Amino acid sequence: MTAPKLPQPNLAQPKLTAPKLRFAPSPTGFLHIGNARTALFNWLTVLKSGGRYLLRLDDTDRERSRPEYERAIIEDLAWLGVVPHDIARQSDRLDRYAAAAEELKRKGLLYPGYETPEELERRRKRQLQRGAPPVYDRAALRLTAQDRSRLEAEGRRPHWRFKLTGQVVSWEDGVRGPSRIDTASLSDPILIREDGQPLYTFTSVVDDAELGITNVIRGEDHVTNTAVQLEIFAGLGAAPPAFAHHNLLTTASGEGLSKRLGHLSLRGLREAGIEPMAVAALAVLTGTSEALQPTATMEELAELFSLGKVSRASAKFDEQELSALNGRLLHKMPYSAVADRLSADGIEGGEAFWLAVRGNCAKLADAARWWGIVASPIEPQIDEADREFLAEAAATLPQKELDEASWRDWTTALKERTGRKGRDLFMPLRRALTGIDHGPDMAHLLPLIGRSRALKRLGGEAA
Repeated sequence: MTAPKLPQPNLAQPKLTAPKLRFAPSPTGFLHIGNARTALFNWLTVLKSGGRYLLRLDDTDRERSRPEYERAIIEDLAWLGVVPHDIARQSDRLDRYAAAAEELKRKGLLYPGYETPEELERRRKRQLQRGAPPVYDRAALRLTAQDRSRLEAEGRRPHWRFKLTGQVVSWEDGVRGPSRIDTASLSDPILIREDGQPLYTFTSVVDDAELGITNVIRGEDHVTNTAVQLEIFAGLGAAPPAFAHHNLLTTASGEGLSKRLGHLSLRGLREAGIEPMAVAALAVLTGTSEALQPTATMEELAELFSLGKVSRASAKFDEQELSALNGRLLHKMPYSAVADRLSADGIEGGEAFWLAVRGNCAKLADAARWWGIVASPIEPQIDEADREFLAEAAATLPQKELDEASWRDWTTALKERTGRKGRDLFMPLRRALTGIDHGPDMAHLLPLIGRSRALKRLGGEAA
């Protein structure tokens, strides 16, 4: 399948004064709600600052990257309300990584290693058995030119490691505050694999530097990467962006989210009928000092968001909270926000219908059920002991066109004529008119059902 052609950023554009942020997913699966947290943190920061947003597809993994996942990422972000200003694909920038690698080689900061993964794993296990930290011992630096020629003659191809300084790297983190990592405790990272594929730690630095990224907001699982990448920025003579590492969403039991959890993918949540702003509010506000609450627009959510409110503790994702939040969002949603979707589902009740039923919708799809009760034949639920009462109710039903005052007038008259009150008065009417014993306020439903259909249902007729 041919990959879709994406617009390329203009590398010659003048330096922007407004901040520029990026979201950099790998197109190896569908985005999940944990990815949405990072995407939205960056998007809301851009909304508040008037900056620009780059979607960078980190697709250098040729074996796992798929064009269909690229399309899905763009579609899912759009559904969420995130529309990037620019899009870049790393596979279009391989020449830039090659040039940057040559620069690091000339400076003596990128050196070849010939160990196989199996040899490196055995060495790591021996270090652990001796109680030593499993840090690469830089054996490759001791190879002579003759050693390298011999290894390559045997068919080995080098991977390339970045030579760390072994010093403490410090930065002011936008979430975690003053941060420091001693790179002497880290292995020199492999930046280029044996097959020539550049890896994330390297490509991300080259892109951030050349594409003008001023701020990087990402998950706290990248904290160690930041120390390494700051040294690579220095090696390339490039100014680094400001970094902020937010807490990660986990399952309610504390497990990490992954692309394997299909029901938590943005696509899966959309198919399940969850509103995008419910997903956005939960992804952003969970694990912050801000109370979890429905927000109608991204601008409203942006007003509640700031990195300073993000907790250091993990943020637990609860599917029940998402469902409840979705319902709370729908209960306040104006008709204008759902009119086209209701019409597409064949629901013709207009604003009066939506305002009547929205408080009883956990998902928008629930509106179809209530429309069926209002406008399609239903089987009235009538107890034999209530038939005389319902006949009296039919005789008492107002003759005029029914409106929202009709229910009160009707039931008041029935109470006076029959002596019934409370549940004995209202429940037989509800069950006859709707076929169920719960639902929206009957004062709103009765005009929608209409006088003719109401009379038939009170008489036990499926109508």
